[in-house]
Amino acid sequence: MHDFNPADRIQDLQYFGEFGGVNPSISDSSTYTFLSAKTMFDTFEGNAEGCYLYSRHSSPSNLYLDQAIAAMEGAEAANVSASGMGAITPTLLQLCGQGDHVVSSRTIYGGTYAFLKNFVPRFGIGCSFVDITKMDAVEAAIQPNTKVLYCETVSNPLLEVADIASLSKIAKKHNLTLVVDNTFSPLSVAPLKLGADIVIHSLTKYINGSSDTVGGVTCASRDFINSLKDVNSGASMLLGPTMDSLRSASVMKNLRTLHIRMKQHSHNALYLAERFEKEGIKTVYPGLASHPSHALYKGMINPEYGFGGMMTLDMGSLEKANEVMELMQTRNLGYLAVSLGFYKTLFSAPGTSTSSEIPLEEQQEMGLTDGLIRFSIGLDNDIERTYDMMRACMVELGVLVN
Repeated sequence: MHDFNPADRIQDLQYFGEFGGVNPSISDSSTYTFLSAKTMFDTFEGNAEGCYLYSRHSSPSNLYLDQAIAAMEGAEAANVSASGMGAITPTLLQLCGQGDHVVSSRTIYGGTYAFLKNFVPRFGIGCSFVDITKMDAVEAAIQPNTKVLYCETVSNPLLEVADIASLSKIAKKHNLTLVVDNTFSPLSVAPLKLGADIVIHSLTKYINGSSDTVGGVTCASRDFINSLKDVNSGASMLLGPTMDSLRSASVMKNLRTLHIRMKQHSHNALYLAERFEKEGIKTVYPGLASHPSHALYKGMINPEYGFGGMMTLDMGSLEKANEVMELMQTRNLGYLAVSLGFYKTLFSAPGTSTSSEIPLEEQQEMGLTDGLIRFSIGLDNDIERTYDMMRACMVELGVLVN
């Protein structure tokens, strides 16, 4: 029997609405009624299957989405949250306490970096940032009190690739929990199959795909998800980053088309990356043979979904990068905006936006240059036309010669 495709797992889920609707009914309630006081007590204690008490604990809409994303990632369970950071921060706080230590990739989302660098020390938790592509550096950073190894499958914004299988071996050797943020590569990469213990997504991005909803999810063992939701000691339960039921239902509907969208994002990004690299522009995209981790990533992905929709182009200076982005927006090629996964191309200079939490000297050390533009390539139907229009902008501003 062939290996089950993650998109098939999503397709095979079937939820009927309570009135026979082809979409599950949305539970638009913050609290739920009981026919007996005993059932209310049992539900609060977590002993009443299928009963709901209060929507911070759980709701039918959230549980539908939990099950769907757990199925997609091949996890036992999942817990959705009000944002990507609302998934990342409780997960790390559930795993670490005072005196513990985290080893993290140095090239990660700016919010995650700031949390680990500036916030968790308040709780007596330390963090070492390493080049995640160098296994000897990762292992050298591990201390006796290290509890977590943290990385992104494809890093934000430099598109470095984490060798999840090798990191898993190190994590198991030192009894660490390997946590992987898979936001950039849903369907393409299955971190749990490669040895990760916990997978996180910002649902805001590709999984939802319409830039109208903020959300996150943690996928893990049933025991860990239960610990996150424990009424006495669960970080997700007690910190309260609850996803709204209406938003859960919206993400669930968009999840159904994720497989189609990821194929087009990847197709378009590969086309543009190949063309601009041939033009002599410094281009970073994991699908290019010039990418230092191209062979590794090619062996990690489900080829049906390609190398993803994220790429970077270096314009040489921040001034030129800003001019190019402003002109592309004027020409209706996309939006000068943060985030990713939208149907329209989004572009930003990460050093002054999504990675601005990282100090300038550290940005320079990791290779985050002033002129770098991060692109989330959209779903354009005629990508050759898009390329011609983008190239015309660069020629007009002197980045390329006609």
